Amino acid sequence: MALDAELGKQMLQLITSRYDDRHWRKKIEKTLSLPQSGVADPIQQQLFMYLKIGLKAYKSRRADPDAWIIGGYATKEVIDRAKFQPQLVGPDVKKEDVAFLGTDPGDEVSEGWWDEMLVQWFDVPEEEKPAEEEADKAENAESAATTEGQSSKA
Repeated sequence: MALDAELGKQMLQLITSRYDDRHWRKKIEKTLSLPQSGVADPIQQQLFMYLKIGLKAYKSRRADPDAWIIGGYATKEVIDRAKFQPQLVGPDVKKEDVAFLGTDPGDEVSEGWWDEMLVQWFDVPEEEKPAEEEADKAENAESAATTEGQSSKA
């Protein structure tokens, strides 16, 4: 189950407001490395991908892995660009869609909240099978058991 609009908004606020806090940098990097399918709202998904791509730094073409530019002027520039030119994020993104970027989500967003957000991101609800399918499987298992029993007697 992907993040709903409220959780998605808080996650984006966290990324865009606490990037200079050393305590949150690793968590922000971890969040940016997640797949965009964890965000349900299409506008927020576009924002997430914009930040993910915009904050990506390429170190070396040989052996060094990709890294994130979290903190400092480069991060602020990527965020400000999204706020003041929302069309860079996506063609259907408006100023009011990006107005919350850079504002702190509040004290309720703590490490415990972040852990819960990760659980939400990857939580996949189990699909309930209709009763008919389960009855068919039970009948097939019974008929297979009887056929095996008859063949072993022969």
